[in-house]
Amino acid sequence: MSVQEETFRGFANPVDPSPAELRAWAYQPDSVPLTSMPPDWDLLVAGDHLVQTLFDLAMDQGCPARRFTLHCLYIYAADGIRTNFRAHPKRRFRKLVEQAEKSGDDLMRNWAHNSRVLLARPDLFVYRDWCEGGLVRENRRL
Repeated sequence: MSVQEETFRGFANPVDPSPAELRAWAYQPDSVPLTSMPPDWDLLVAGDHLVQTLFDLAMDQGCPARRFTLHCLYIYAADGIRTNFRAHPKRRFRKLVEQAEKSGDDLMRNWAHNSRVLLARPDLFVYRDWCEGGLVRENRRL
């Protein structure tokens, strides 16, 4: 079930959006097109501060920016795993994976599966798949 926010009027600081701003934008992504965002905005928002918001939006099948938020979750997972969880807490990552496995649809279960595979086999990391949206576009399992 989608919860529509009030009209989104833009980010106070697009390099460091608040969870509320990201949520409002995600339900009205045409209000501020991705092409107008700072370079590598996906990498900027795929951090601990926004990961729960990104996860909630990716779980919402009615969210217009769902594919973008899922893409950010792939970045988050790869960043945590590849840094041996120096970049992100392993506990938080595992909780998100477990929640996606339990309550997610196919897209989210694929993210959880792929994250577990990468955790077990970090050598399977391919930048195009994890950081450029390949696994989201193809919706495939490793």
